[in-house]
Amino acid sequence: MATLTARVVPLPIRPGNGRTLVERNFLVYRRSWIVFVSGFFEPVFYLLSIGVGVAQLVGDFTLADGTVIGYAAFVAPAMLASSAMNGAIFDSTYNIFFRMKYARLYDSMLATPLRPWDVATGEVTWALLRGACYSAMFILVMLALGLVQSWWALLALPVAVLLGYAFAGAGMALTTFMRSWQDFEFVQLATMPMFLFSATFYPIETYPGYIRWLVEITPLYQGVALERALTTGAVSWTLLINALYLAVMGTAGMYVASRRLGKLLLK
Repeated sequence: MATLTARVVPLPIRPGNGRTLVERNFLVYRRSWIVFVSGFFEPVFYLLSIGVGVAQLVGDFTLADGTVIGYAAFVAPAMLASSAMNGAIFDSTYNIFFRMKYARLYDSMLATPLRPWDVATGEVTWALLRGACYSAMFILVMLALGLVQSWWALLALPVAVLLGYAFAGAGMALTTFMRSWQDFEFVQLATMPMFLFSATFYPIETYPGYIRWLVEITPLYQGVALERALTTGAVSWTLLINALYLAVMGTAGMYVASRRLGKLLLK
């Protein structure tokens, strides 16, 4: 009597994608939704205290195209850009460093079909989704306060996502070089001056020539210039240069992050 033998054919392993990591983060934050929602309030408090409170003591501003706006309308788009930066930096530095160095989350992920590029795209995508939620709510607050002057503001949310993409990619790349929590002091050393001096609270024209040039090459200024132009209607073709700057910054950061993750976790 013939013996039948069965041969087990392994299923083909298909490459993973970043969506798996996004789903994981969503499940984690679903149980701690208060932490997620709390990130929305900081920029709103800044807007109400500085943009609305101090606005009573400051006169109107005249933009480069001659448009006259109030101080609150001047500050609000800068707060939108700053919140996009801060949210992306927090998610792509502190959170990723903990998952990489202490939770060892990525070690187990790279034992699956996920690749370093999938991890980088998944984390950046999550940071963008989180930042988009904050930005959308902030824009609604701006509308409620009458701080939007143009229909171009419909593009303010995509620009906030683009700004988050730039800082999330760069932040994740820099995190792969950090050795301890003390290194995060350099993150604050970089983001705080940008927040204060990227034409956030006063026009770029107030700076001397050499300082103005230095401010204009910072990444946050690109986002502030884009958001302010869109919400006030002072749109020009030069904004494409600002958008290209942010797109290149984010893509370069993601590329470096994926290469570094491969070296650190697959060695």
